[in-house]
Amino acid sequence: MRISQVLTILLALFSASASMAASPDENKRVIADYYAAYASGEMNRVASFFADDIEWHIPGHHPLAGTKRGRGEVAAFFRELGKSGFRAELITLTADENWVIDIHRGWSNRESGANVDTVWVLAFRIEDGRIREARNFAFDQAAADSFFWQAYPLKPLPERLAE
Repeated sequence: MRISQVLTILLALFSASASMAASPDENKRVIADYYAAYASGEMNRVASFFADDIEWHIPGHHPLAGTKRGRGEVAAFFRELGKSGFRAELITLTADENWVIDIHRGWSNRESGANVDTVWVLAFRIEDGRIREARNFAFDQAAADSFFWQAYPLKPLPERLAE
C-alpha cells in the first residue's frame, strides 16, 4: 500500500470520527440536563451522565480535593458533597463539539458551621453524550478550602490511622 493511500484512508477515518462529534448545542444540553439532575438530588440520575472512565478534577487543599476516577468514585464524591448542603445554580454555558464551559454559583446552606457562596467555572469534555472529564475552577479557592475543611474535618489521629 502506498503512503498516499494510507493518508487517504486516515483522512477518511478522521473525517468520519469528526462528523460523529456532537454539536455544541447537543453538548450544552448534556450539561444543562446534568445540572437539572444534580438539583433533584437523585445521585443515580447524576451518575448516568458520567462516562465509565470519567475523571473529575477538584482543585484546592481540602479533604475532597483531588482527581476522582471512574463513575463510582465520582458518584461517591457527589454523595459526600451533598452532605455539606452544597448546591449549584447554572449561570451560563458555552460549547464546541468537544467541550462545554459553564459558569455557576456554588453555595452551601448548612444550618450550623461555615458556608460558602462563590462562582465556579467548570470545563467539561464530552464524549459520546457523556461527561468524560471535568475540571473545576473556583473564583475564591481560599473560601472553598476553608468551607470544605470545616464541613469535612479529619478524624482524630487514633481513628484516622486505624485500618
